[in-house]
Amino acid sequence: MAGNKASKQKFCHHCNSRSASAPPGTSTIHYEKSWLYRHCSLQQRDRQAQKSGQLFSGLLALNVVFLGSAFISSMIFNHVAITLADVWILLSILKVLCLCWIIYYLLGTSRQPHAVLYRDTHAGPVWIRGSLLLFGTFSILLNVFQIGYSVIQINCKSKVEIVFPSIEILFVATQAFFLWHHSKDCIQVQHNLTRCGLMLTIATNLLLWLLAVTNDSIHMEIESQLQDKQLLRILRLLHYRMLTDSCACPNTTTCKVFQKGYILLYPFNTEYCLICCSVLYVMWKNVGRRISHHHITHIKPKFKLQGVVFGPLLGAAAVIIGICVFMMYQIQATGSAPNYQVFVLYYSYYIVLLPLMCVVAIIGTIIHTLEKRELDTLKNPTRSLDVVLLMGAALGQIAMSYFSIVAIVATNPRDMLNSLILSYSVLLIFQYITQNIFIIDGLQRQPFAAAEAQHTTHAGQLSAVPELPGEGVTTPSSNQERSQTFPSKEEEVSEEHNREAPDQRRVSVLELGQEFRRVSLSYIHTYSHLGWKRKALKEISFFLVLCNIILWIMPTFGAHPVFENGLQKSFYGYSTWFAIVNFGLPLSVFYRMHSVGGLLEVYVSA
Repeated sequence: MAGNKASKQKFCHHCNSRSASAPPGTSTIHYEKSWLYRHCSLQQRDRQAQKSGQLFSGLLALNVVFLGSAFISSMIFNHVAITLADVWILLSILKVLCLCWIIYYLLGTSRQPHAVLYRDTHAGPVWIRGSLLLFGTFSILLNVFQIGYSVIQINCKSKVEIVFPSIEILFVATQAFFLWHHSKDCIQVQHNLTRCGLMLTIATNLLLWLLAVTNDSIHMEIESQLQDKQLLRILRLLHYRMLTDSCACPNTTTCKVFQKGYILLYPFNTEYCLICCSVLYVMWKNVGRRISHHHITHIKPKFKLQGVVFGPLLGAAAVIIGICVFMMYQIQATGSAPNYQVFVLYYSYYIVLLPLMCVVAIIGTIIHTLEKRELDTLKNPTRSLDVVLLMGAALGQIAMSYFSIVAIVATNPRDMLNSLILSYSVLLIFQYITQNIFIIDGLQRQPFAAAEAQHTTHAGQLSAVPELPGEGVTTPSSNQERSQTFPSKEEEVSEEHNREAPDQRRVSVLELGQEFRRVSLSYIHTYSHLGWKRKALKEISFFLVLCNIILWIMPTFGAHPVFENGLQKSFYGYSTWFAIVNFGLPLSVFYRMHSVGGLLEVYVSA
């Protein structure tokens, strides 16, 4: 009977492995299971399941993005069938679904046993999460201003325009909390559900960014055609009713505050959506990831301002001059007729700053080739994403620059303003290329962890400066006197009470002076003991950080000379150049913000 049962059992002819404990002459029975179990090892099965889950969740996000893009495009080109309210309703449904998944992850998935066994130390650095909180706060204020503006004009506004910002506030706050606490998670349970939830959230943020970009483009289109007296027709065409006669802002302080606050905070919403997409993508790549011990960096470099002098000084000068130029540009260019001189001033500032940035980036790249640091070949989804985003975001400004070059060369390149624009466009291309090479090369280098620890130990030893006279100084005579005279306990207590107040004042002054000396000696020692290569890399990185910050501020808050000078618009036609700027300008703004994070990584690793 047992023999019949054994004969009915099927043998696995696909498995060539043999049990190590079985004797050589015996045969092992392997029960046939699924195709995946019969053909793949355990590691192959995990890899195959991971690829399948990533494929399915990616297709889900792709379909959601296509659906939302179709709605937004229909709103722009066929405003009768699809209105802005319809797009808001679709996005509200997506945000509610994302909120449900985020709450389930916070309260259910992440609290399961063995859910988060590993954390990616490279994911979600402090400046990325700080940017999330900063831009998230500004996005919440933006929606508060939008709600206040809609409440003031409740007689001509629909209720959807109040409900949509309310759901947006809840979504932004919950997502910021989720990313702040769980951006480093390598979740080990519920892989498919987590991947689908992350991809759905990424798709929702992309659609919110797309809607924000189109609305920002509408702002630019309205402002650029005010002189053509076609405002009323454009507003009715695009259903953008913020400034129409039927829904005009009352001449009150509250309404003006809401209107100006909405316009001022509008760019932060687009940056918030893109940063959320990048952090969520890294989380999606880390689902099911097992980090071995050699991936964990035991000595993690920290951000310190010690060791840099010239970079902050030159960068601060560039920021101050840039703010002055930006204010003059905003004051003059927002008038009825933009001044010719303000364009000359704006482009001259760029022509002076961009070559300097190119030179320091080339010097930094040469230093990278001369130093002996090895390349970091470990798997790092964050670094791979940074490289892709830097290269992809740079395409926007590079494309706009090439279109400008063609337009200027084909018209009148000898004109003063055209020559400045031509030089500006060429220098921008070189600056993007040289800076990308410098950042990517620096991100792929191993940090100076061991050297930093050694220098820190040395600095700690030298910072222990000799104590000031009168504080804890022990001499042979004092030891002898102490050994000869032993005062009673009561006398010691009385003397301590009598001299308690003067001693406290003296100790506080001495401690303050000693701490100042310790900090000064530590800073001087750190700067003097840095090698010239590390010192140069830190100076270059910090200078480029400040330069990219000012170059982010200027286009973010309204300085758009590529659209306002009229040269490219007259050459390509309004619609074509508007589409080019609509593609390139948001990417260039995001590039500046993202390059700041990459340069900070290079600064810390140096």
